[in-house]
Amino acid sequence: MKKLARNSRVWVCIPLLTASLMAWLREWSVAILVAATFVFMVFFHRDPDRTPSGPGMISPADGLVVVASPDLVAIFMSYHNVHVNRSPLEGQVKSVEHMRGGHAPAFLGSSHQNEQNVVVIDTPDGEIRLSQISGFMVRRIICYVVPGDRIRSGERIGMIRFGSRVEFTIPEGYRLTVCKGDKVKAGETVVAVKA
Repeated sequence: MKKLARNSRVWVCIPLLTASLMAWLREWSVAILVAATFVFMVFFHRDPDRTPSGPGMISPADGLVVVASPDLVAIFMSYHNVHVNRSPLEGQVKSVEHMRGGHAPAFLGSSHQNEQNVVVIDTPDGEIRLSQISGFMVRRIICYVVPGDRIRSGERIGMIRFGSRVEFTIPEGYRLTVCKGDKVKAGETVVAVKA
């Protein structure tokens, strides 16, 4: 079985057990539908190992760059992207704040007003604010880190389930290497380098 994101086994096991029960009861159409749900859950909750493609600030999320300014990048994660988020640089978690909000689709510009976790990381190059923003579906944000944790560049810091967006600040002295419309991979794509 593929490596699954932390705290995801229940999302995978329930459809598997339900499909097995429906097959045992010879409810084939229901069994096939629930088996398809199982396959989707395994695909959605996958958590592949990643290696940075070079030195610099690493993408914290898989997806499509929807904002790329000198001080902020936003990445939209659709259903086919890996939804595990990673730290862009090494540092120490200064704070984690859960903020209530709306549930607009994550690809819209207004999604910055959605429910989110804001993780502030003190890095050797300055402070980074990383927002895990929920979308309109299940709206579950899982954060793996707490204040005081020391984290490495590319280390897993959380996950957002079923439609989401990640926004993060760029420290002073860094130059973007991505543009709006680029596809990026968490823990692998370099999004900024020291100028």
